[in-house]
Amino acid sequence: MSVKIGNIDIGEFPLLLAPMEDVSDPPFRALCKENGADVMYTEFISSEGLIRDAFKSTQKLDIYDFERPIGIQIFGNEISSMRQATEICAKENPEFIDINYGCPVKKVANKGAGAGILKDIPKMISMTKEIVESTSIPVTVKTRLGWDENSKYIVEVAERLQDVGIKAISIHGRTRKQMYKGEADWTLIGEVKNNPNMKIPIFGNGDVNTPEKVKEVKNRYGVDGVMIGRGAIGYPWIFNEIKHYLKTNTLLEKPNISERVRVCKQHLKHSIIWKGEKLGIAEMKRHYSSYFKAIPNFKEYRTRMVTSNSEKEVLEILNDVKAKFINY
Repeated sequence: MSVKIGNIDIGEFPLLLAPMEDVSDPPFRALCKENGADVMYTEFISSEGLIRDAFKSTQKLDIYDFERPIGIQIFGNEISSMRQATEICAKENPEFIDINYGCPVKKVANKGAGAGILKDIPKMISMTKEIVESTSIPVTVKTRLGWDENSKYIVEVAERLQDVGIKAISIHGRTRKQMYKGEADWTLIGEVKNNPNMKIPIFGNGDVNTPEKVKEVKNRYGVDGVMIGRGAIGYPWIFNEIKHYLKTNTLLEKPNISERVRVCKQHLKHSIIWKGEKLGIAEMKRHYSSYFKAIPNFKEYRTRMVTSNSEKEVLEILNDVKAKFINY
């Protein structure tokens, strides 16, 4: 049966690309879409930045028709600013507005935004209600299990968020205190899904980085879909690999070196088109090691790539990589 967010059909057991700061930009989203991702989210956008028309924030509003369905994700700790930001986002006509209640980084959480709001559940509920009432676009939420081990109230929180009108929730199976350490705990995500009062789609997130793991959480916890974040960095093929495995119970062959080089070049090209050569090259540097993970003796090539500031030079290095590691 197809999963719907509001009236928007997102397919049977959809795979969502997680919103990741400095990663989930249009060039990266394009690759993930091409490789089987069903739903996209922008990088998270500061509500304060949006209402002040800050370039870094407004640039993240860029969405393209080929990415749809797509959600614009916002964060902030002031209800009035979040309402205004929602109105600004609505003008871009996304399929969803997503509220970030999960970002654990200090500069966000310590200001009461992102996962910081998990210390003030009544405010989280009232903020969500205001945002839902301020737009006709379906509102979704991404959050965590709780602030720490002693405040994992997600089963109750998810129901209260549904009651004020959200149309789907994505839950990362860690607390804010855990950051990204330790293993994601899916048991509470399963409890949310199996709460008979829940009628909206429940998406799980955290450590779903192989097709086998996705099949396991699908069967064990009954989630409506999964959201993939770090598992897709430098590896957009993960979406099609998961779909193939769920359908056939067999694993697709891993991308060989020429495919890795081809997609890395494509990513670089899109990045330069979107951000200009200087910034496009600079921001690609965080991706190279992920594209060529597990290839032995790669360090020399990675060093050359991250110290190069010329598109021509990076492309030449990538050609060298393809020739040198032909058997991978």
